[in-house]
Amino acid sequence: MADGYLTIGAFSRRVGVSIELLRAWERRYGIPSPIRAESGRRLYADTDVQLVAGMRRALARGLPAAEAARVAASKPVSSPGSIDGGGELGAVRTRLRDALTGFDDARAQAELDHLFGVYTVDTALSEVILPFMRELGERWASREIGVAHEHFASNLIHGRLLSHARKWDEGRGPLALLACPSGELHTIGLLCFGLALRARGWRITYLGADTPMATLLDLTGSLRPARVILASVRSEPYLAAGDLLAELGRHVPVSLAGEGARTAAVADLGCEVLERDPIAEATALA
Repeated sequence: MADGYLTIGAFSRRVGVSIELLRAWERRYGIPSPIRAESGRRLYADTDVQLVAGMRRALARGLPAAEAARVAASKPVSSPGSIDGGGELGAVRTRLRDALTGFDDARAQAELDHLFGVYTVDTALSEVILPFMRELGERWASREIGVAHEHFASNLIHGRLLSHARKWDEGRGPLALLACPSGELHTIGLLCFGLALRARGWRITYLGADTPMATLLDLTGSLRPARVILASVRSEPYLAAGDLLAELGRHVPVSLAGEGARTAAVADLGCEVLERDPIAEATALA
């Protein structure tokens, strides 16, 4: 990535279109429309993400490629800072919440299709997924919804995020090893962090929930990641693994995330604590 732009490999992964097809579309239809660096490399912006997403939607409706390109180019393309000027993302959050509250898998998936098809990964995560998950936790804590609602929504969102994580260890960027420590089962925030970091050129190895610290130590020795990131909503998993965290930190930089990391006792373990939202922390690390 250069000054917020994506190179063609990273852009291809972001939009789910092969490099060869992107070049063909650019040559034939002018979509996408990257700028050129002094070296001649193509560099892609968020507006190109939206153009390609629009073309893919038009193709999915059965339009010929040339017509799909005209339809995509005719749609107004928003900048990241003004993309939700009409409150459309808020409407998506509301529809997604209603679908998940009603255990309506098909409708929820349709909303997520729209979200990830129209908006960038960063926007989808920061404006819809993460706020929705915070609201879900608050509704569960206040007993507005039951455990069945919380499990249904969390598992559906988790599965959808994992579908965007395919082949995210490919490339030549630095490698991040992501896991939740033993006893921690909440993974969505960590997945969001990994997707945001991947969009910035990093490679990801994701171990998920309830990962023994000894496993992390062994894998760090073989993979040699540039950084290990752990996430937990409780401090106890970190405190229970204090000695092993210290040993891990002697080999690789370690960052701790989630509500469980934001205590004085965890800060005393000597690891970096990530206190901001996953998108902001991924941007800072990248």
